[in-house]
Amino acid sequence: MYLTLKTLHIVSSTILFGTGLGTAFFMLMANRTRNRAAITVVTRVVMQADLYFTTPSGFIQPVTGVGMVVMAGFPLQLAPMNWLGASVLLYLLAGACWLPVLWLQWRMHRLAAQSREPELPAPYWRYERVWAALGVPAFTALVVVFWLMTAKPF
Repeated sequence: MYLTLKTLHIVSSTILFGTGLGTAFFMLMANRTRNRAAITVVTRVVMQADLYFTTPSGFIQPVTGVGMVVMAGFPLQLAPMNWLGASVLLYLLAGACWLPVLWLQWRMHRLAAQSREPELPAPYWRYERVWAALGVPAFTALVVVFWLMTAKPF
């Protein structure tokens, strides 16, 4: 059972990270074109990817992680701080960044889809800056989580 949980944990972390990185890349590239039609399509597809891939993986991660922690006999407390506690805190940080990103992506899509002008309205670009700024700590946190899970340094 432990190896099954571990496999699910690794696969879902790969999906979570890969989908996040991929959708961020496509959003950034679409935004660089400033093409409203392209941005409308890409923001819709990004929201679908989050619904179909990121969200389920985001839920699978803590479930499989807690299952492995219990099976391995680790304490379910964050203190004293160790690689596991740091990983949990960083995962929560990434999630705290991701939740507003979902709302921002929805607003960005709505603005792009509803605009009848060739240029997107100024709020779209304000949302885009916040969206990108939230992606930096979320991405960094998940990279560090990957490192902590493999290196287990403390």
